[in-house]
Amino acid sequence: MQHGPAVRRRKLGAELRALRARAGLTSGEAARLVGWHQSKVSRIETGTSGTKPADVRLLLDAYGVRDPQLRDLMLALAGSDGDGGGRDHWWHAYRGVLPPAYRDFISLESQAGAMRTLETTVVPGLLQTPEYARAVTRATVEGVDEDRLDAAVAVRLARQEVLRADPPLRLCAVLDEAVLRREVGGPEVMARQRERLVEAARLPQVTLQVLPFTAGAHVGVTGPFVIFSFSSTSDLDVVVLDHLTSSLYLDRKEDLRAYTEAFNALRALALSPEDSLEYITATGDGM
Repeated sequence: MQHGPAVRRRKLGAELRALRARAGLTSGEAARLVGWHQSKVSRIETGTSGTKPADVRLLLDAYGVRDPQLRDLMLALAGSDGDGGGRDHWWHAYRGVLPPAYRDFISLESQAGAMRTLETTVVPGLLQTPEYARAVTRATVEGVDEDRLDAAVAVRLARQEVLRADPPLRLCAVLDEAVLRREVGGPEVMARQRERLVEAARLPQVTLQVLPFTAGAHVGVTGPFVIFSFSSTSDLDVVVLDHLTSSLYLDRKEDLRAYTEAFNALRALALSPEDSLEYITATGDGM
């Protein structure tokens, strides 16, 4: 269990090590190809030190990696804008207002092929309306001024572009009924937010299920979580747990397996996507 930057370094190092092995090179041979000492390759592969995007490009070139999606993912893990392929790395314009952990989350979100999320308190950020996002931010960020509030909402809305990208992020969300019942921003804001959920649920890349109160106690009562999956390699899949002041990133296979099983169990307890749409609408009608 590690914080974002550490888990990203370790993931990047593990993938670079696998790519080197696939190219049939030892760490010493790789170092000679790029003009480094062997110890630098070892430090990068073990995640004990960070690496510059330019260095990652050198290694990818030396290993003959041409897949633009894989290159973009490796460079994103190194903190760069990528090779120009994949989704835009727009969040760099907000470096001054985004905490590092949030930037890490957005980076993973922008590069992931799929995202599975359990939400127990608020609507997922990718599905929030501007008014709902503003109300949530105002409530959760103490003493936020209007400029920072505007920037936070702008970031939240910009994140949603991953659902309209080519290819789009595949989103599967399980929402506890409390998400629908909690009046964030007042009745009018909630009415529009429910409409937005219905609109999103009709997109082919979005699967939305409601976990009603009648489901009783379940594994999700321990809190919300996100599972990011990557089409290039499952070795980069990661679970994210949010806390008040930080996020935790879990990448051990046993953690991924446990949270995947938990998410599947929650989906089995939840209403079907079709029934969930009806439930969301009925909730707005005062069910």
